[in-house]
Formats: sequence, structure tokens, C-alpha cells
Amino acid sequence: MTENRPHSDRQEKGRDAYRMIADLYPLCRSITGNGVRQTLRLLQARIPLEIHEVPSGTQVFDWVVPREWNIRDAYVKDSWGQKVIDFQKCNLHVVSYSVPVHRKMPLVELKNHLHSMVDHPDWVPYKTTYYKETWGFCLSQTVLGQLTDGDYEVFIDSELQAGHLTYGELVLPGRSSEEVLLSCHICHPSLCNDNLSGVAIATLLAERLMTAPRHYTYRFLFIPGTIGAITWLARNRGTVGRIRHGLVLTGLGDPGPITYKKSRIGNAPIDSSVAHMLSHSGLPHRILEFSPYGYDERQYCSPGFNLPVGRLSRTPFGEYPEYHSSADNLDFVQPTALGESFELLRGIIKTLEMNRTYLNLSPYCEPQLGKRGLYESIEGDAMALLWVLNLSDGSRSLLDIAERSGLSFSSVLGAKDVLVKNKLLQEMEPLP
Repeated sequence: MTENRPHSDRQEKGRDAYRMIADLYPLCRSITGNGVRQTLRLLQARIPLEIHEVPSGTQVFDWVVPREWNIRDAYVKDSWGQKVIDFQKCNLHVVSYSVPVHRKMPLVELKNHLHSMVDHPDWVPYKTTYYKETWGFCLSQTVLGQLTDGDYEVFIDSELQAGHLTYGELVLPGRSSEEVLLSCHICHPSLCNDNLSGVAIATLLAERLMTAPRHYTYRFLFIPGTIGAITWLARNRGTVGRIRHGLVLTGLGDPGPITYKKSRIGNAPIDSSVAHMLSHSGLPHRILEFSPYGYDERQYCSPGFNLPVGRLSRTPFGEYPEYHSSADNLDFVQPTALGESFELLRGIIKTLEMNRTYLNLSPYCEPQLGKRGLYESIEGDAMALLWVLNLSDGSRSLLDIAERSGLSFSSVLGAKDVLVKNKLLQEMEPLP
């Protein structure tokens, strides 16, 4: 029964994450607006998020917080009055941040504002126009091919005006003021993997950590992509130095292998921790070097901050055909993949939490383990005991020992517990 419990928990977390995604899926989110607020309010039912509002026009480094965008309805009607594009049926039909419009025009003019996917004729693409005031519609190539010449009524009932950029933040204090940053983006409408999978997994982790003893302080950010991270960094410039580890969470629900993108530092403890967990996970995976393109890791890792923040996902953005399309739906994400991603993330956090440096209290030759009955105390893994004793000279962490020995972190952790209990090992006090 004990052996089945982790697997059962993983399955339940996967189903819970999927249900959360299904609840959030219909909302029309963008980088600002009521869709973001609705999303954060739903998350507040599970975790005590603090919601921040930053006024439009606020200077944030080289950027400016944009005007707020909200939309009520949009459609395109043919000359018979039939809706050939309907925002109410799919919120991807409108290019995000489209300005209001209500007029009639011929098909040849309308086509300048239409977007489709030739390679996937039944899918609707996701497009934005955040920093250019224009408008547009997205539709399937199949529907586009069925449009006939004539006049079309174009209607977008939207507002683009002074308002706020909204983001959610949750800080869980630990024994240490040093922080672990978990960041996900909430700016996409009905896209399950690229957006909501990260939101759901972050929420589940926050719930787990809320009731657990914590060494580190954990900071969860639910922010609009790019401008949200830039805004948060601008507002917290004086305190980001407390961040010791960080992950951007996205794309965690598809069936592809786990992919980790390193921080700009490249060999930060978060990079080592994730690499070690993956190497002992038995899961298909790959590790990518840092590049200044991608999600919000590129903001956290910008040279002025150079924070130790990597990115955890499954198939990277742009490498699966469903990316930024209506096919990134509830049929694409899988509870099994979500549960697997959560369990991996939980293991990474445990590694960060438990990775300490210890000192061998009997360093002059090998202590006699047999007379203490220790050879049988750790399921026969005497090598773990020997490695931990030998390398615990005050200069190596438990993760360093696991990497040097080739053992899993859990084996090294178990050996540490046995040796501490038998007064052969002592935790080093952290440097001031």
C-alpha cells in the first residue's frame, strides 16, 4: 500500500490540475483586462493570492505599462446576415488587443485582417497585436476558403483605454528570507498547455507548500508574459537579490518529454538540481542551454539581474503543431502528463529544501559502522553511508555528494539521516 501511495497521489494531482484547466479554459485573457482578474479570483479560491494593479503609463525600465484591453463581443457577418466568425464560440477568433471596429467592407479588404493556418486547415490560430493599434480575426483555413465575394459586416466591441496591468503574487515565508521564485504567465485566452498547465501546476505546488515546513521563502508569480515580468522586476528591483533559485513553469501538460532550459548562469544550483532529478527520474528528457529567447526566464536572466532562473516544460514552445492554436485544448493536455510534471517539480523543490552541507564528526579514518548496526539500517546501501561520510568535509553539499557518487539524492538524503541520528554527521551553519 505504501508503494502505491506516491503513484496514486500523482494521478490525483494530475486530475486536479486538469479540472482546474477546464474551469479556466473559457476565460478570455490577455496581457491586461478583466479576463486576467477573473482568472486570479478563481485561483484565490484555492490560494491566498495578493492581486496587484499597476496603472497604464507606468514606466518600467525601457517599457511602459500599456492601456487596458477588454472585449465584450465580436463577429463577422456575411451579406445574408450569417455569422461566419463568432467570438462567442471561440475567443481565439479575435486578435488580442484589437481596437473597436464596426463597418462593412468587401471580402478583398477583409482578407487583409484575417489569419489562418494553411498547414492545419481546421485549426484557429492565436494572434496578438499588443503594441500596434489595429484589429483582426482568426479563423480556420477551411472557413476562409468558403467565404464568397460580397460585403461583410465587421464588428468588434472592445475597449482600449487607461486602466491597469494586473498580476497575482503569493509569498510563503520560510525559516530563511532567501527565496525560491516560481513564475507562470496568465496572458493567453483558451490555450491549455501554453498557459494554463503552468498556472495549474504552480497553484497545486503552492497548496502543497502552504501546509509544509519550509526552509526557503517561496514567491509565486501569476503574471502576463514579458510586460508582467518586466513590471514586477521594476517594482521589486531592490529585493530580487534574495532569489536563490527560480523556475518559469509552462507547457507542462502535453505528452512530450520533459525539457529543462538552464539559467543564464548555467551551473546555478537550480540547474544542477533539475539535471540531477531528471537523470534519476527514468523519464525521457533533454536539457537545453540558455538563450535570450523564450518565456520570462529571459527577463529574470537579463544581465542587470542575472537571476538563477531556469525554465521547466515538456515539449518547448513552437515545437508542437498545436502551439498557439485552437488545438491546444482540453483534448491535448493529459492528466497523466500533468501529474508527472507536478511530481517532478515536487521532487525538485524537495532537493532544494534538503540540500545542506554537513561535517563528518569522525573524520580520522572510517568509523566502524558494523558495531552501530548501520550496514542494515539503510536497506543495504552501505555505499551511500560511505560516500556521505567521506565527502562531508564542510565544503560539499548533499547534492554535490550525489553528483560525485552517482547516487540519487534520495539515497544520499537517507544516508545523511542515519548518520545524523548516530551522531556521526552535523549540519554546517550557513555563512552569514
